Order: sequence, then structure tokens, then C-alpha cells
Amino acid sequence: MYVDRQGMKPKSAELLQGTLDLLVLKTLRQGALHGYGIAQKILLSSRQVLDVQQGSLYPALHRLERRGLVSSEWKESENGRMAKVYSLTAAGRKQLASELEEWKRYTDAIGWVLEA
Repeated sequence: MYVDRQGMKPKSAELLQGTLDLLVLKTLRQGALHGYGIAQKILLSSRQVLDVQQGSLYPALHRLERRGLVSSEWKESENGRMAKVYSLTAAGRKQLASELEEWKRYTDAIGWVLEA
């Protein structure tokens, strides 16, 4: 689940929860990252609006890994400690393209309804 910077749960957590995989895949398209790095990149990219909590992020990463959309390996981090680093797979890139297309259709449809 996402929590905004004021610690409030969003009104439509179900809608946002369905976008977490998409956000993770999109973030990993830019390169391999450990979990904390993924969360920070999403937070910065969303202009401090989407703060992905560990309790949501790691289950999503494990789910994506089981589906073959991301892979992981242990590497030494900048601070000398070992960290699990996640990378987008070829299947993940294909899934990302499909989900981005679906998201565009979905947001266009919401826009049409709001403009009506």
C-alpha cells in the first residue's frame, strides 16, 4: 500500500495497489536497484506523493520475480553491505510495454468521463 507523506492512506488504495507492479517495472527499466532504491526513486519521481512502504514493496518484488518479470542477485552496495538487487527481465520489459498501453487507455477513459 502507498502512504502519502502525511501518513494518510489514499482514498482508493485498491486502484493504487494495482499500479505498484507497473511502478516497479517502470522504475527498473532505468537499471538495476535494491528495494530501498526502488522505493526512493518512486518517491522522487512522484514528487514526494507516493511513498511505497516495505510491507508492500517486497511482496510485489517477490511476486514479480515468481512471474519471471524481474530477477535478483546479491551484490555489495555502496556502503559495503550486501543487498539484493533487482533487474528487469526481457519478459518484464514486454509486460511493462503492455501495462503502459493499458494504463494509457484507462487514464484516457477516466479523463473522458471527468470531462463529460
